[in-house]
Amino acid sequence: MTYMENVLHETLRKYPPVPLLNRRCTQDYTIPNTNIRLERGVDVAIPVLGIHTDPEYYPNPEIFDPDRFSEENKNTRPAFTWLPFGEGPRVCIGLRFGMLQSKVGLTTLLKNYKITLSKKTKVPLRLDKNVFVTTAEGGIWLDVKKIEY
Repeated sequence: MTYMENVLHETLRKYPPVPLLNRRCTQDYTIPNTNIRLERGVDVAIPVLGIHTDPEYYPNPEIFDPDRFSEENKNTRPAFTWLPFGEGPRVCIGLRFGMLQSKVGLTTLLKNYKITLSKKTKVPLRLDKNVFVTTAEGGIWLDVKKIEY
């Protein structure tokens, strides 16, 4: 289950549900090591997809590599560099439930079905830029066949 979790984390890194988080400053704040001052009430956009594809945090970001989320590799990155559910006091309340539900669902599907990528799916995936929630252009098509025991 550890490797499955790593796969889910890497999938969410490459394809975060929402590529941009919006926040509002609740107090004046100066960004450390800069002269940039954010005043209370200013809206700030956090580029989740930009952080997730930054080679400083994720070398070769276009490559799918679940080992990025092994315990030893996670500890080499700064905090707040994996944000598919947000972070801090505004973290998504459904994070744990969503991850558990995904693991149970994947386990059931992989146990009972052979799943392959359909020829209808465009590879490499390109994200639709005109939607709020991350979506692949043309969708993701799968061929699913029940495993007979």
